[in-house]
Amino acid sequence: MASVEFKGKSFEIDEDGFLQRFEDWSPEWVDYVKESEGIKELSDEHQKVIEFLQDYYKKNGIAPMVRILSKVTGYKLKHIYELFPSGPGKGACKMAGLPKPTGCV
Repeated sequence: MASVEFKGKSFEIDEDGFLQRFEDWSPEWVDYVKESEGIKELSDEHQKVIEFLQDYYKKNGIAPMVRILSKVTGYKLKHIYELFPSGPGKGACKMAGLPKPTGCV
C-alpha cells in the first residue's frame, strides 16, 4: 500500500491512486487530485458532481453508473469530461474519495 503526502496530510492510496479509505477524504485530498488532474479551479459544477458521488456512495456502497450521474446532476457526459478530463470514473470518483469503480462510471 502506497501513501502520498500533500499539504501536511498523508493519504493511503491503491495502485491506481485512489484513496484506500473513504473516511480519509478531505479538502486537501481534493486539492491533491485537482492538481494531478490539471484542473485549475473547482467550480460549483465540480462540487455538485463530487457531492452527488459521495452521497450516492454513502447510501449504496458503490459509485453510480454514468447515466445516473448525468441524470441527477443534469450534466451531459461530454460536460462531465470537460469538468473532469480523465472522466467520471478516474477523475471525479477519485476526487470524491471513492474507491476505484469496477463498473461503468
